[in-house]
Amino acid sequence: MLAQRLPGLLPPLTSAELLETSMVHSVAGLIARGTLSRSRPFRAPHHSASMAALTGGGHRAKPGEVSLAHNGVLFLDELPEFGVQALDSLRAPLETGEVMVARANAHVRYPARVQLVAAMNPCRCGHGGAGRGACGKAPRCQRDYQGRVSGPLIDRIDLAIDMPAVTAADLSLPPPPEGSAEAAARVARARRLQAERAADMDGGEALNGRAEGAFLEKITALDEPGRALLAQAAEAGRISARGWTRVLRLARTIADLEGADTVRRVHVAEALAYRRTATVGDEALQG
Repeated sequence: MLAQRLPGLLPPLTSAELLETSMVHSVAGLIARGTLSRSRPFRAPHHSASMAALTGGGHRAKPGEVSLAHNGVLFLDELPEFGVQALDSLRAPLETGEVMVARANAHVRYPARVQLVAAMNPCRCGHGGAGRGACGKAPRCQRDYQGRVSGPLIDRIDLAIDMPAVTAADLSLPPPPEGSAEAAARVARARRLQAERAADMDGGEALNGRAEGAFLEKITALDEPGRALLAQAAEAGRISARGWTRVLRLARTIADLEGADTVRRVHVAEALAYRRTATVGDEALQG
C-alpha cells in the first residue's frame, strides 16, 4: 500500500519525461489509441518473473519491467522470492539508468531510470522480527532467507526501513499531521531547490540522485563533523565506495527536504542510519 502511494508524492511527468515514457510503452504495445498520462508509472511484477521479464527480451527484444517503470516506481514484493539471476540482472540498470538487451541480430538499449522499492518478511515463515511471534528456526531462518538477496544489490539500496506489524491500537490513532498532499508539496519544493541549484552551478544534474563527481562534491560540501562521520563509517567498513556516493546524495536530499542550505553532520548520520551493509529485516527498501 505504501509503495502504491509513492507515485502520488512525486511531481507529474515533465514533457521530456512523458515523451520518453510514452515511447517505451509504445514499443511494448501498452498505449491504446495514443492515450497519454502524466502520472508516473508504477510496475509491480510477480516474484515468479524471469530475468527477461524484468530487464527485457523476447524475439523482438521488448522492454522489461524495469524499463516500463522508467521515470516511475518499480515495486518488488517478497524480494527474496525472486530468482537470484533475475534480481542481479537489475544491478547494472540501477547503476546506469538504462538496460541493454542483446540478441543475435540486434542490440537494443532501453531507458531504465526507476525508483526501486522492495518489501520482504524477515524470514520465510514470517514470524521473525520486531513485533512478531518467535521464529522456531531463528536465527538461521532469517539468515538463509535474507541471504538470497546479494550484497551488491543491497549496496544499491539507499533506504532500509523496518516496518513492524500494525496493531489494533495503531488503527485507533488520529491521522498524522502531514498527509499525502503536504508531503507531495514538500517533495516538490525540494525538487525545485535541486533544479535551481543545478542551474546556478551550470551543467549539473537537476536531481540529487543523479549527481556525481565534482558536481556532487560541490552541492554537498560537508561540514567538518559530517565529513569526519562519513570517513569513520568508511573506515569501519560500513559503506563501500559506491555507498559513499549514495550517502552523499541522500544526505543532500534530506537537507533539501528540511530546507537546509548546507549538509551537516545530522544529515549524514540520518543517511548512514538508513543503509544496510549485511542482512535486512522486515523492511520496505528504496533505491
